[in-house]
Amino acid sequence: MRVTAAQRPLRGIRLRIGERASMTLIAIAIGVAGGFGAIFFRWLIDALQRLAWPDAASPLAMFRTAPWYWRIAVPAAGGLLVGLIVKFLAPEAKGHGVPEVMNAVARLGGVIRPVVAVAKSFASAICIASGGSVGREGPIVQIGAAVGSTVGQLLRLSARRIRTCVGCGAAAGIAATFNAPIAGAFFASEIILGEFSVGAFGIVVISSVTATVISRSFLGNIPAFEIPAYELVNPAEMITYVLLGLLAAVAAVGFVQTLHWSEEFFERLKRIPGFLQPVIGGLGIGCLALVLPEVMGVGYDTITASLRAELALGFLALVLVAKLLATSFTLGSGGSGGIFAPSLFMGAALGAAVGKLARAVFPFTMAHPGAYAVVGMGAMVAAATHAPITAILIIFEMTGDYRVILGLMVSCILGTFIAQRLRRESIYTIKLIRRGIDLQAGQEINVLRKLHVRDVLRREIELVPRTAPLDDLYRHMVESQHYEFFTVDEQGGLVGVISVDDLRRNLPHLEGLRAVTIAEDLAVSPAVYVREDDTLDTAMRQFGKRTFEELPVLPAGESRVPIGTIMRHDVINAYNKEILKVDLPGALSARIDSAARMRTWETVGGYVLAQLECAPQICGRDLAALDLRQRRGIQIILVERPDAPGEERFALPTRETILRHGDRIVIFGRREDVDELARECC
Repeated sequence: MRVTAAQRPLRGIRLRIGERASMTLIAIAIGVAGGFGAIFFRWLIDALQRLAWPDAASPLAMFRTAPWYWRIAVPAAGGLLVGLIVKFLAPEAKGHGVPEVMNAVARLGGVIRPVVAVAKSFASAICIASGGSVGREGPIVQIGAAVGSTVGQLLRLSARRIRTCVGCGAAAGIAATFNAPIAGAFFASEIILGEFSVGAFGIVVISSVTATVISRSFLGNIPAFEIPAYELVNPAEMITYVLLGLLAAVAAVGFVQTLHWSEEFFERLKRIPGFLQPVIGGLGIGCLALVLPEVMGVGYDTITASLRAELALGFLALVLVAKLLATSFTLGSGGSGGIFAPSLFMGAALGAAVGKLARAVFPFTMAHPGAYAVVGMGAMVAAATHAPITAILIIFEMTGDYRVILGLMVSCILGTFIAQRLRRESIYTIKLIRRGIDLQAGQEINVLRKLHVRDVLRREIELVPRTAPLDDLYRHMVESQHYEFFTVDEQGGLVGVISVDDLRRNLPHLEGLRAVTIAEDLAVSPAVYVREDDTLDTAMRQFGKRTFEELPVLPAGESRVPIGTIMRHDVINAYNKEILKVDLPGALSARIDSAARMRTWETVGGYVLAQLECAPQICGRDLAALDLRQRRGIQIILVERPDAPGEERFALPTRETILRHGDRIVIFGRREDVDELARECC
């Protein structure tokens, strides 16, 4: 990336005042942008709501007073607009946004396209304003994260610093949206960054506080919800809060699973184009709103009514289920918006219902049902997101009341614990799991789950009839290049696998049985195999069952006729190539900035990545002449030219690339080959 004139002053500041101070200034800038972004987003939602619905005192009143046909038509039209934005502008704007940010931080070096901020702003604003059952915190997290990532990319920061900038943007969005600076910082650290390092957390706090100052200056310093005064009346109430935590865990897992099913259903709906699927979601929301308009939009009016205990017990149970279905339908069909507000809605309804039931059943004096609604909000958020610290803090800051903090802590922690036991994935990570991305299992497994057997399948295969005599097996062993032979029946179906090693080991014992021994007698059965649509993660597990170097590959479905073979070393090579693509522009560039003469990073199978300064022995020659790949088994994958003004700093090499004095190269190969090259060049 070429440094523009606008970037040079900031880079100069970083050099003069130090990395810590420069990151502080960047965090403040991101906080300002995040604060104004949240204000603009709220204004955009209000403007679109006034455009789409008749004038009324509140969003809920808009939905209630609108004609029946308008309740159906507006969400459907909004779904169409959202679908078009997602299709033609930014696919990342689909859904609730936070998983995309988590994926960018964990696997892409924090890189998020700038257009995502614009697309997400309008897609989510349209979805919310038209009545979609979603919240505004997910969009503003993604918008703020995109702004932070863009700032980091423009300033050419390292991948680690770009990730911190993404966390700053996410914290700024949450803080400005909910007037909750502490919760914003913890949300970014607990969910987005996944760490609480002192350096990163301090920078995130600065951005969160800055965004809160901006939002309070324009929107006022008032809690998101005004609640009546209540507190823990009787120590025995802790029993009720424990029960509420258990119920919140069950409800949260039900929410996660229902949303998962909805997303899978619409993904399998191939006959309807993706940009039209949100229309179906809009029609579904509209039909549901004919009976319960409370499910439309963010739902803050209904949350407030639950906090004030103004809703009947039966109605609370009804809107809890209806909101769960409405949100799952909106997001599953491809709508755009967050899950935080719907979780607050369902938690408030659940908590108020539990409070009313407890007051009717238990003999001791209890707090107002609104106290349980507050705690239910936090418990539902904690159980759905698996982030209890963020849930506790955000409820505390949104309400401005700490008198139910004991019950809140018990319900949130217990709800999270039970939810994790019932289902390992949170509402954020389950979407990534469906794509084969497991942030908890490690990058290696994630990469193997992205690749399939068909990607490394070899069509050459050594098949042996199950009735083949031992002499034929001898001939195969001598002439074949394969490690394993696959025995098949008369219809070509796989029967078993014969390993060359097993055959050689048993030769002395078979001399007296040559006339009667056939291939089927020596085959390992049942055969270990994979299918062409299996992932390489599955293939590696199959390799682990035996010491085979290759496995037969069967077609997808039920057929037993082999179509090829897969080699163990092909799986390892595919892994190595794919792992280089993950975070290559970010993580490697960051390491190169701080590299000395040579540094290496272990991968798998004895292969390493290494960064090496170009020595005179290899300078002045193009890569075709050096021919390192054929002569030494080493691949040059990146060239850095820090002292070449007017040129890209990092370049992918070609055969015509000429190495110069001062260049640094990133190479990939076996450790012994890399070490030998380094010794010759140093």
